[in-house]
Amino acid sequence: MPEIHSHRREALRQLLQQAGVDALLVTDLLNIRYLTGFTGSNAALLLHAGDDERTVFCTDGRYLTQSAAEVPDLERVIDRASAVALLKRAGEHAASYRSTGFESHYVSVEDYEAFAALADGVELHRAPGLVEQLRLVKDESEIAALRKACEAADRALAELLERGGIRPGRTEREVARDLENLMLDHGSSGPSFDSIVAAGANSAIPHHRPTGYVLAQGDFVKLDFGATVDGYHSDMTRTLVLGEPADWQRELYDLVARSQATGVAAVAPAAGTKDVDKAARQVIEDAGHGEEFTHGLGHGVGLHIHEAPRLAKTGDGTLAAGMTVTVEPGVYLAGRGGVRIEDTLVVRDSAPELLTLSSKELVVV
Repeated sequence: MPEIHSHRREALRQLLQQAGVDALLVTDLLNIRYLTGFTGSNAALLLHAGDDERTVFCTDGRYLTQSAAEVPDLERVIDRASAVALLKRAGEHAASYRSTGFESHYVSVEDYEAFAALADGVELHRAPGLVEQLRLVKDESEIAALRKACEAADRALAELLERGGIRPGRTEREVARDLENLMLDHGSSGPSFDSIVAAGANSAIPHHRPTGYVLAQGDFVKLDFGATVDGYHSDMTRTLVLGEPADWQRELYDLVARSQATGVAAVAPAAGTKDVDKAARQVIEDAGHGEEFTHGLGHGVGLHIHEAPRLAKTGDGTLAAGMTVTVEPGVYLAGRGGVRIEDTLVVRDSAPELLTLSSKELVVV
């Protein structure tokens, strides 16, 4: 989709002009993917603030054919030392690239010193976070990919339940492996992250890694997982119970469900990120479990599984239409069990659009 990437580069040019630089050397591969569509493992992009005519993409010979297909609308240079080759190019045409920014949040001091020595006649300026600023708000093509990723995860969970894949006698590792394989069957290129399957007392560990623990009657089973489609990640958590739940399990689940619904309802354009966190957290604090909600409410999701904005006590900034975030409150009772409920959603002008559609009723298996 060259026109989408061209539009993104044009939006970045406005930021470059505001920053007062002639060009930006982009070296982060996800930012390069965002701006060009290239999916290989080695590349750099020298994006000129004026136009695409002076914008140059570089990768190595392994990607000669792939880059021609994925980046058909930019001049290409083939060189394994991609960033070095583009800086030399800038030095050879210093009049056009006299002031060049670079992604200082991804470049080491040693690399910066090497860059500065190469770009003869070019002044290098730190320009962190410019592409990420654009990536905060997703365009509809990105949201479509996120929607597909969420659908793959939803369908995998539904099929796992239909097959009886979550039951006493199975291990956490077995459930996690089956869930990830089913996401592949439903269109995922791979899991968004190492899937969390946490049963019994392990469900009280927020980021438990699946083990050989054998699921047992009466256990909470917490599943935190996601699929990847076209480079975009989904993120969802559901908590189930094996057999008829005890009163304390129903009460805990209902509390987290109310907190999650409150957090989702607070997601809106111009809402402060810490205010969204506060709305959901207040429900849990009022019930006397504030100390057992030990993490932020949520995070942005896109080409990274965790990206800006952060919904947390220490979050800053406000939401805007088109941002994609998670809302994932949890309460964890050490030694007993825990509940987390999480959705991926899009900030919309009217009401948030839920992308993860699996039921949030307490599922009794």
